[in-house]
Amino acid sequence: MSDTERKGIDMTTGAITPKLVHLAWPLVLGNLLQTFYNLADMFWVGRVSPEAVAAVSLMFPLSWMFVSTAMGITAATIALVSQHVGAGNRRRADRVVAQTVLLTLAVAATLAVSGWTVRRELLGLIGAEGQVFVESLAYIEVIFAALPLTFLFFAFRAALQGAGDTRTAMWLMVVSAGLNAVLDPFLILGWGPFPAMGTRGAAWATFVARAFATGTGVYVLLRGGFGVQLHVRDLRPDAAILGKLVDVGYPATLDGWARSLAAVVMAAFVTPFGTAAIAAYGIGVRLMSISWSVAGAVGQATSTGVGQNLGARTPDRAARVTWLATAGTMGILFVAGGLCVAFPRFMMRVFVDDPQVVAEGVTFLRIVAPFWAFFGGTMAIQGAFRGAGRTKVAMALSLLSRWVFRVPIAVVLAFSATLTVPGTGYELATLGIGVEGIWAAFSVGAFAAFLVAVGWFRLGRWREGVVETPGRGPAVDVDAPDLDVDD
Repeated sequence: MSDTERKGIDMTTGAITPKLVHLAWPLVLGNLLQTFYNLADMFWVGRVSPEAVAAVSLMFPLSWMFVSTAMGITAATIALVSQHVGAGNRRRADRVVAQTVLLTLAVAATLAVSGWTVRRELLGLIGAEGQVFVESLAYIEVIFAALPLTFLFFAFRAALQGAGDTRTAMWLMVVSAGLNAVLDPFLILGWGPFPAMGTRGAAWATFVARAFATGTGVYVLLRGGFGVQLHVRDLRPDAAILGKLVDVGYPATLDGWARSLAAVVMAAFVTPFGTAAIAAYGIGVRLMSISWSVAGAVGQATSTGVGQNLGARTPDRAARVTWLATAGTMGILFVAGGLCVAFPRFMMRVFVDDPQVVAEGVTFLRIVAPFWAFFGGTMAIQGAFRGAGRTKVAMALSLLSRWVFRVPIAVVLAFSATLTVPGTGYELATLGIGVEGIWAAFSVGAFAAFLVAVGWFRLGRWREGVVETPGRGPAVDVDAPDLDVDD
C-alpha cells in the first residue's frame, strides 16, 4: 500500500493546537475507557463486600507493574515509528511494528508464567491476608492469563499512534470497554445462567473484552491502510531493530516498574491502617487514574508530535508542541481536581456506601486532588522526552517523583519512628500523623517533580532524534535552547 493511501496525522506542518487536539482526544477517550475497565470492576465488586473491594484495590498496582512493561516496549515503538514516519521512511516503520509484536509476545509470556508461579508470594509481600488474600488470588490468576492479550493491544495502539492514527484504537476501546461493563454484573454477581464469581468474574470480564480488542487490532495491522502495516515476512527476528527497541524501551520499562513498585509500596504502607483505608485508597487511586488517563494520553500525543518533528528536523516546533500540551493538560486537570475537592463525598459514594470508607476517601481527595494538574504537567513533558527517544530522562523524572519525593515523605509523615542519618549519628523523629501523611506524600511528590521536569526540558538536550536519516547529517545543535510558546 502506498504512503499516500495511509491514514495518519502529520504533526510537522500547519497549526499545532488543532492537530494536537485531533491527535490527543481519541487517546484521552481511549485511556478513559481503559480506566472505565477498572471503575466498572470496582463498581460491581463493591456490591460483593468491602474485602472484595480491598482485594481489587491491592491488585491494581501489582497488575499495573506487568502492564507497565508493555508500555515501556511500546514507548520505544512510538519513538521509532514516529521518527521514521516524519523522515518519510514508512517501510522501516512497518519493520519496527513486526519486531514489536515479536518482542511483546516473548516478554508477555515470560511475565505471565513467572507471575503465576509466584502469585501467592507476591500477595504475601503486599500484605494481603484472610478473605482479602482469597479474593486477590482469584482476581490475579486470570489477569496473568490475559497478559499476552494486553501486551499485543498496547503494541497495536503504539504502532498506529506513531503514524498519527489514534482513532482506530479508540473505537476498539469503546467496544471493548462496553463489553467489559456488560459482562461484569453477569460474571461478578451471577446474573442469568452464570455463577457468582466475585473478583474472579471481574477478571474474566476483562479477559474476554481484551481478547476481542486484541484480535481485531491484529487484523487491522495485517490489513494495513492505517499508517503502518504488519507484514508476515517481517516477523523474522531482526537483531538490529530488536536491539534498538530494547535500547530505547528498557528505560521506559524500568520507569514503569519503578512506578508500579512505588504503588505497591504505597499500598503496603496503607495496609496497616485497616480495610477502610485500603478500600478508600483503591477508589481514590482509580479516581486519580482519570487524571492520569487524560495526562497520559496528551503525553502520548506529545510523543508523536515531538517524534515526527525531530524526524522532519524541526525541533523548535517540537518544543512548541510540548509547551502547548503541558499548558492544556494542566488547565483541564485543575478543573477536574477542583470538582473532586468540591464534591468528594459524592465521588466516593458512586463506588461504596460504607461510611468509614467514604470518610477516608473524602480526606484522600481533599489532600491529593488539588495537585492533579502537576501530575499532568509532568506526564506531558515526559511524553516529549519519550518521543525524542530520551526515555532515560523520563525514567529519571519518575524515579525522582516516587522514590526521592513520595515514598520517603510518606514514611516521615505517616509513621512514628526515630531514624538515624547514615554516617552522621544524627537522629530524626518522624511525624507519625497517620494515613493522611501518605496522602500528602502524593501531593508533595507531584509538585516537586513538575518543577524538575520543566527545568530539565528547558535544557534542550533532547533535540536530536534516535533514528538515522541518511544523507542529512546532524539534525540540530542539541544544546540549543528551546523556544517559549507564544502562539
